[in-house]
Amino acid sequence: MGTSLTVSAVQFELREVDGFDAFARQVRTLVDRTDGSELVVLPELFTASLFTARPGWRDEPVSALGRIADYTDDYAALFTELARVRGQVIVAGSHLVRDPDGEGVLNTAFVFFPDGSVTHHVKTHIFPAEAGWGTREGDKLTPFTVSGVSVGVSICYETEIPEISTVLARQGAELIVSPSYTFTEAGFWRVRHCAQARAIENQVYVVHCPTTGDPGAPLSPGWARASVLSPCDTGFAPDGILAETGTNVEDVITARLDLDLLRENRRTGAATTHTDRRRRCGLYRRYADELLSGA
Repeated sequence: MGTSLTVSAVQFELREVDGFDAFARQVRTLVDRTDGSELVVLPELFTASLFTARPGWRDEPVSALGRIADYTDDYAALFTELARVRGQVIVAGSHLVRDPDGEGVLNTAFVFFPDGSVTHHVKTHIFPAEAGWGTREGDKLTPFTVSGVSVGVSICYETEIPEISTVLARQGAELIVSPSYTFTEAGFWRVRHCAQARAIENQVYVVHCPTTGDPGAPLSPGWARASVLSPCDTGFAPDGILAETGTNVEDVITARLDLDLLRENRRTGAATTHTDRRRRCGLYRRYADELLSGA
């Protein structure tokens, strides 16, 4: 019996809400559309909707976004329950949490498992605009496993840093999930093109899941078109797009990932980049070893 993994990407729309319960209802409605998926992915900082729950939010500076950390316990309880009841692993996008080691916040992707366990990934390369929210960077890259498939997390701007996906692939990742929140069309295409490049150069699947919506200033609008991507080679879609949402609309897509096909493609594909990028010779060997020595 072959190895496969069914994944869903939830393109979440930022809206003004009157409290956590309204936010949770929106989440539940969307996650209910992922029946049959083993892994569900939500976008980066989709919890920014909670910034709007306090009266007068439109008059506050974006630097106050870190206050959504006040909802961390409610957020964790919601997704712990959803993962347990639905029997799914849920990458609950990312959320700002207070840095326990100092001031500021951490842009953190939480992964909730049906057995109640939780793991997380702190974004290692923050986008320049995030510095204005007091966001600090993480320093660890550790894949997790779903149904025998190794999965890495690369949050938005991290996907534009090739070494992140290279390290995850070297650690065994065959799927990389990229929760994302891009404020402009140009920003969206930077992440999308890089996600496709990461799929090709590492011969992995990538789930790119952006935030959409525009509740108004001081929150930035989200430009979005979620996708499930593969290498561009025989057996896959020629353009590497396995599934794709509409543009800037709340939507859910689901795709079945054939891991046997991916593994065979790494051995015998027209472009065996996963192997060829690991050739230990010349300047590449020297600089790659220096780069990855801490992986």
